[in-house]
Amino acid sequence: MAEQSQGVVQPGLFPDDSVPDDLVGYRVPSACQVAGITYRQLDYWARTGLVLPSIRSAAGSGSQRLYSFKDILVLKIVKRLLDAGISLQNIRIAVDHLRSRGVQDLAGITLFSDGTSVYECTSAEEVVDLLQGGQGVFGIAVGGAMRELTGAIANFPAERAVSGTASDRPEDELSYRRKARMNRKTG
Repeated sequence: MAEQSQGVVQPGLFPDDSVPDDLVGYRVPSACQVAGITYRQLDYWARTGLVLPSIRSAAGSGSQRLYSFKDILVLKIVKRLLDAGISLQNIRIAVDHLRSRGVQDLAGITLFSDGTSVYECTSAEEVVDLLQGGQGVFGIAVGGAMRELTGAIANFPAERAVSGTASDRPEDELSYRRKARMNRKTG
C-alpha cells in the first residue's frame, strides 16, 4: 500500500457534512442487501475476522449483529475486489489498511489492483506513478462508493445501539438489559 499523503476531503459526502453516527447501525439483512452480498458471505467474513460488526457482535441465540456505515462500506469494497478476482489474502491486507482510517479519511482514497496486489492511492501523482508501470489496473474510488452507499442506505432501517461498541458489551442485548436492571436494583 502506498503511503498516505495529505489530501483534501471531498465535500458533501453526507447531507449535513458530518460523519455517520458511530452508534447507529444496520442489521444483517440490511447490510447484506446494501453491500450486495449474501448472508453466507457476511457470516463467513465475520467468523474469519475479515469484516466484523463494529457496533454489536452476535453473542448467542437471538442476538443481532449491528454493522456501522463504515463496516458496510468495507463490505462493499471487499465484494468489488472479490468480483475483480483479487485473492482473499490480498483483500485482508487492504481491509486492515481501510480499518485503520476514519470515515472521512476514506473519502480521499482510491484502491487500485493489477489483479494480484492492491494499492492505495491518495493523490493524482500516486495514480500516475502506478499507471506508468504499463500494466493494466482497475480502481475503486472509495469516495464514490461512499456516496453510492449513502444514497442506498437511506432506504434501510437503522438502529441505535444502547451504548458503547461490540467490545464494550460482549453479551447479547437481553443479557445486557437484565444485568443493567440488576445493577440498578442492587446499587
